[in-house]
Amino acid sequence: QLQLVESGGGLVQPGGSLTLSCVISGSTLSLRTIGWFRQAPGKEREGISCLDSDSGYSKYRDSVKGRFTISSDSAKNTVYLQMNNLKSEESGIYYCGTRTTTSPHYCPIGAANYGYWGQGTQVTVSS
Repeated sequence: QLQLVESGGGLVQPGGSLTLSCVISGSTLSLRTIGWFRQAPGKEREGISCLDSDSGYSKYRDSVKGRFTISSDSAKNTVYLQMNNLKSEESGIYYCGTRTTTSPHYCPIGAANYGYWGQGTQVTVSS
């Protein structure tokens, strides 16, 4: 019954901002790690950020550091990805995934570590 639903994607000009949401049902955020990933056409699913919800520990790929922020709202069972100063090459389908934690600050960036996925939300950065 664990489900994830992404929302918030759309069309934005280069330099613009979007906030994505991932609502998780069937589980609380406790003892879970959540990751955000991007998949462009013909390319692999690429890790963007991850969050250990209990500790607040997070990780980002180098290309988005200082521009993207991952956060959570346990009352709403939701994880967010605030994306600022978006670039054209960051277009793609954005997915959230989750798995149980195995140790403190468990926060892998690789897609293979996650067993549950949403259907994705399209982000298009174009002028």
